[in-house]
This record gives sequence, structure tokens and C-alpha cells, in this order.
Amino acid sequence: MSTEARTQPDSATGTASGGLPVGTLVAGCFAVCLAQIALAMPATLNGLFQEDLHPVGSQLTWISDAFLLPVSVLELTFGVLGDLFGRKRLLVGGGALLVVGEALAAGATGIHMLWAGQAIAGLGAAALFPTSLAMIAAGTHSAKDRARTIAIWAAALSSGGFVAPVLGGITGNYGSWRWAFVVVTGLALISTVLSQLLAHNSSAPQGRSLDPAGQITVGVGMFALLYAVIQGPEDGWTATPVVVAYAVAAVFIGLFVVAEHRAASPLLRLDLFRNRAFAVASFVAVVGMFSYLGTAYATSIRLGPIQHQSPLRGSFAFILLNAWTLLLMPLISRLLEKVSPRWILGAGLGLMAAGDFVAAALPIHDRALTSLILPIGLVGIGFALTVSSITATAVNTVEVHYAGMASASTSLLRDFGFTLGPAVIGAIALSHAADEFTSKLASSGLSAQVKAAAGQVAAEGGPLAANSVPPSSPPGGAAPIALEALGNGYAIGYVVCGIAALACCLLSVVALRGKGDQDATTGIEQGSRI
Repeated sequence: MSTEARTQPDSATGTASGGLPVGTLVAGCFAVCLAQIALAMPATLNGLFQEDLHPVGSQLTWISDAFLLPVSVLELTFGVLGDLFGRKRLLVGGGALLVVGEALAAGATGIHMLWAGQAIAGLGAAALFPTSLAMIAAGTHSAKDRARTIAIWAAALSSGGFVAPVLGGITGNYGSWRWAFVVVTGLALISTVLSQLLAHNSSAPQGRSLDPAGQITVGVGMFALLYAVIQGPEDGWTATPVVVAYAVAAVFIGLFVVAEHRAASPLLRLDLFRNRAFAVASFVAVVGMFSYLGTAYATSIRLGPIQHQSPLRGSFAFILLNAWTLLLMPLISRLLEKVSPRWILGAGLGLMAAGDFVAAALPIHDRALTSLILPIGLVGIGFALTVSSITATAVNTVEVHYAGMASASTSLLRDFGFTLGPAVIGAIALSHAADEFTSKLASSGLSAQVKAAAGQVAAEGGPLAANSVPPSSPPGGAAPIALEALGNGYAIGYVVCGIAALACCLLSVVALRGKGDQDATTGIEQGSRI
């Protein structure tokens, strides 16, 4: 029998489907939309951050990753906290933390204060992502209702992805990047109020406990791993802090596995990964979402710091990346209900790969937004199919009373992939660009004075800094070399994203055959008998 404390509808809110109150659906979808807006916002403002705060090396990457780090590290913990103490509290508390974090970021006087605001906001998002999904998943118990509500949730998540760049573009173009954070602060306040007034509480305390050993080991292990991945390109992959971080990550993730095997009530049931569909969905959640956000990050750098296009023009690409989930919501809902998950995943990831390979071939001198419609549109449609299918597959494979655990693990893996995207693609692209710039600068016909000045600028801020100096200045003569080097570097980034998506596509089609298809509906079938 399910241990889920099911919510009961009232006359004011009614029910959405399968006993899910409309108020819970509204509050959950607004919360996840808010969390995604806060996550996606910095990527649209990279050009303005570069101009105003003058970050060097990995400091620009850390603006996004300061938010993503607590999200990736703490989602499993928030999943069990919601099961034990009630998910409504986390929905309200997460919104409140976002209010504080975004307000601090809006008033930031330097890069470190901006990081602090992003980290606090990330704590709030770490609560909102898994909790909103768990509340919605726990209230639906049939394939049709689950498919519809997950499609709505995924559409809300992706809506945040295209609201953020439009909001950032407008505020950045006509005001300041600070106003973008002010607006998100207001939205977070609205979300907190909606959650308090509309959301119906649910929990699943039976068989769950805080599991401090699991929480500590996974927290330390994930933090160390992400630190090493993000800081490696700046300090060097063989630098002592990076090597130590990788060693700490390996030890503590190993300890987490041991702790979960011994725990009477584990933070994450490792036997879930014996289910082929859950295991495949988990892998695709990491690698597929790495590909997606790596593409988004490469595009934001291409349009902002490299081509110096306005945030408002840059928002066009993010609308292409994210609007499709909302536009295709009715179709995706029916596909989730009628079509095998492997075909939806395979098609989505295949489209993402195709879009990345086309984007890699775009010349860096091409500033026309129309050139982005085909490649970025393909990635956006592919993401719409992929994110909905991953979520449905992972949640549907477990029994209803494990909805909180499945939601938290899926959110953690998805956001871990999101965190890796900017870090890895930025490292690959900037490393290649720096090597190419140094080589071509040395062999160019520029004067010794220009070479020396440009080399000094690049030594302090990399090829992005060399590309941003005024053309009339001494190092400005080397800006075209930096532009070409950056274009080639981020083209390689697109190729890496395409290869990752293609690998996931092939895995999904092959591994989800036969028993994998049956595994993908295990939780729904068991839940319907409860």
C-alpha cells in the first residue's frame, strides 16, 4: 500500500486530474518556471557582466555555476526533507531563499557578492526543482494523467528558459543587468505567496529518514567534483587543488555508495539503477542535458562576449531553445502516452545532435540571427522531446511512494549535466582559442608593439579580453585574430555537444528495447493498483 499522504481537493481549487488539486499544479509549475528563470538568467547577461565587472578566467563561468553548484549538490537532500516534513514547506522556503539571493545579486558591487547571491538563490532552486515535480507526480496515478501533468511541468520549466533571456534582454538593453535580478526577486515573492495559498501539502515519511551519512558524503563528493571540473581550466588540470578535489570526489562518492548500501533508509535506493529504463534515463539526464546547456552557453558567448550583440538580440536564440516545449506540449503529452520512450528520446537527442553539428559550421563573422533558426531550432525541438521523456521515464519506473526520491535524483542528474555544460564547453573552447590565438599572433605580420600589447591582454584575460579591446588601441590590431580563434574554439564546443547528444540517442534506441520499454511503465502500473 502506498505511503503517500495524498492531497485532497477543496471546492476552491478543484482537481486537475487523477486527484491532483489545480492549486498544487499552478503553484508547482510557477515555482519550477521561476527556478529555471533564475538558472538561465546569467547566461543571457554574460556580455554585460564582461563589460561591467571585468571577470577574468573562470570567473565568468562561476557566475552561472555558483547557482548550479548548490542545486546539484543538495537536490537529493531536499527530496528526502520534502518526503519527511512536507513538500509545501520546501516550496515556500525555496521561493523565500530565491527572494533573498536574487535581491543580493541585484545589489552586488563586485563579482564575489554576485557569486554569493547566486549561491543563495541556488539553494532555493535546489528545493523547488525536485519538490515541484514530486508534488505533481505523487498526485497522479494513471499513465494518461501522469503524461499530461509531466508535460505541463516540463513546459513550465522550459518557459522559464525563454522568459529569462527576454527579460534579461529588455532590462539589459534599456537599463542594467541589475534590473533583471530585481524582476526575478519580484517573481520569487509571487511564487512564495502562491505556494503558501494554493499548494496542498503532501509527504511520504514511511521508510524515509535523513540519512546523514549519505547526505554528507554525496554533498562533499559532488562539491569536490564540480569544483575540479569548473576550476580545472583556470588553474590547470594537474594543479594541486584540482587533483586534490578529484581525489576527494572519488573517495566521498565511493563512501556514498557504501553508506547507501548499509543505510536502513537510504537517501537514494541504488537498486533503482537495476531498472534499465531508470538507468538509461539517468545517464541521458546527465549527458543529454550537458549537451543542451553546453549549446546554450556556447551560443550566449558567441552572441555576447564574442560578437558583442545586445542582450535583446541574444534573447532570440534562447527563445528558439526553450519555446518549443510549451508550443509542443499537447503533442508531447500524447506522445508520452502512446509512443515508446525510446523513440521519443531517440528523436529528441538526434535532433539536438543535428542542430549542434549545423551550428558548428556557422562562420563567426555571421551576425545574422536568421542563421541561428535552423541549428538552434533543431536543438530546441530536441530538448522539448528529451526533457519531457527523461522526466516521465524516470518517474514512471518507480512506485508512487518513491516519487520524491525519483524526482530528486532525476533533478540532481539533470542539473549536474546543466552544471557540466558551461564548465566543460567553456574549458574546451577557451583552451583551444587561447592556443590558436597565441600561435597565430606570433606568426602574424603585426608589429612587435601590437604583438606585445595583445599578448599582455591575453595573458591577463584570455582571448575574450583580446577580442574586446577598442580597435584603435595598441592591442586592438590583434582583435580579428582573437575573433577567429574564439569562433573556432566554440565551434569545437558545438561539435562536442553534438557528439554527446548523438551517443545518448544511440543508447536510448538500443538499450530501451524489449524489457526497457516494460520497465518504463513499472511505477505507473503499480501505482494504478494501489
